[in-house]
Amino acid sequence: MSTGVIIALIVIVAAVVVIAAVMYRRNRGAHGGSGLRRRFGPEYDRALARHDGDRKAAEHELAERVKRHGSLEPRPLESAERERYEVRWTAVQERFVDAPREAVAEADRLLGEVAGARGFPDGGRYDEQVEALSVHHAHHVHGYRRLHRAAHAPAADGDGTRAGTEEMRTALVEARVLFEELVAPGHRGSGNSGSTRRTDAAAGHGSGNGLPWAFNKRQPKES
Repeated sequence: MSTGVIIALIVIVAAVVVIAAVMYRRNRGAHGGSGLRRRFGPEYDRALARHDGDRKAAEHELAERVKRHGSLEPRPLESAERERYEVRWTAVQERFVDAPREAVAEADRLLGEVAGARGFPDGGRYDEQVEALSVHHAHHVHGYRRLHRAAHAPAADGDGTRAGTEEMRTALVEARVLFEELVAPGHRGSGNSGSTRRTDAAAGHGSGNGLPWAFNKRQPKES
């Protein structure tokens, strides 16, 4: 074997090793600590808190979520479907004025239905559904969790009535951001999805307070 052939083989082997190392580091970055933190955002901190600060356990949990649900391809909604869901969400917001608890319960069901229509696990399997949503909508899935808690919380008594209503109002506003992402035309979802503008609008920042007229018309009654 000539010296030139030997040198060529060495170069090829070296190139293969370098490419393999780059691919390994890239894959590790996508699924390792820094990659998981970027992908999951607030979900990363939530997992960390759930595991009492154990970073390794939290990252293992999130990596397992990606394995289970990362390959899911959300189904786009037809325009007629999207319009029906939007009409129903508007009706829920308007109902909140006179029946906040019923409105929040309906919003919780509706959000689960929309997620199911997009191809996420059925709303009847809430834990699995919210886990899958956390992989593709990590920055806004907390609104769904808050809405679900509010929908299933017992009615407040005495002086707690107003605070209960405010919690339900906030939960509905936060959940609306995820709803808008799920019904947005052509939105496929990602761990870093959602625009700051839309988030601010739903939270009540920017011009006006971002809430629909029904939320401002008068103080809602506790149902």
